[in-house]
Amino acid sequence: MIRIVDRLTGKIDIEKVYGEKAISFITGDRWFQKCLLFLVAKLPLFSALYGLWQKAPWTKYKIKKFVRDYHLDTSEFEKNIDEFSSFNDFFIRRLKSSARPIAHAEAVIPADGRYLFFPNISEASGFFVKNQKFSLEELLQDKELADRYALGSLVIGRLCPVDYHRFHFPCEGIPSQSKSINGSWFSVNPKALKKNIHILTQNKRSLCELETKSFGKVLLIEVGATNVGSIIQTYDPQTLVKKGDEKGYFSFGASSLIILFEPGAIQFCDDLLQPGLEVRCLMGQAMNLSR
Repeated sequence: MIRIVDRLTGKIDIEKVYGEKAISFITGDRWFQKCLLFLVAKLPLFSALYGLWQKAPWTKYKIKKFVRDYHLDTSEFEKNIDEFSSFNDFFIRRLKSSARPIAHAEAVIPADGRYLFFPNISEASGFFVKNQKFSLEELLQDKELADRYALGSLVIGRLCPVDYHRFHFPCEGIPSQSKSINGSWFSVNPKALKKNIHILTQNKRSLCELETKSFGKVLLIEVGATNVGSIIQTYDPQTLVKKGDEKGYFSFGASSLIILFEPGAIQFCDDLLQPGLEVRCLMGQAMNLSR
């Protein structure tokens, strides 16, 4: 059972997990389950083939049932539900701009998802399990960069298959070219992360440095997961972007976003700080308190 705070209502909800039985099975403790998890996570061919399958025309039949089961609001979609060419086409759907208004805050939530916010990484007692934290140096594969953010602020966003899967820039600035770091395709479901938080430093990821006037240098990281066909970047490097501009999207599957701010650069909104609980946020909502 996964408990999350709905930011819109302030209430604690129980998350309805897509593919929950499959996730529970593949993350089980029996030897054959561990072997299966290893094969799925370590062989990119598995996720690639699954991604290709979701692009096939006959997968369209799943869309209407998926929408009903997860109570998605089709009025938000740019396309009519019958216009999607495949399940993946539906999965990477665009939304009408009116569906995700951009807040006046200097920094906004970059994607629909479930988030954890840490004002100071060094003071965090644990992300999903007490005293179990991942290494910034392993995450970034760069000691100098890790040292810069060691006392900074951290945002972890978890996107589920039911979410809108395009991600956006949280603030205005000039982005660098994205750097890819090869890795595995482990599940980022909380059940898996509670067993091994280091998944976030082991999975394939993409890193981009955003030079901003308001927050200094901000690191934007997209992390792939099981059944993520690919991480697609759609922005133009070295070109000024505004908060809320599209940065890219994930093909089918669950995935994560990580944002790193330099020490003292940002003060998160009070309602985002929920110790031990993820907060369900929507793209465009305010992330920081006005200064």
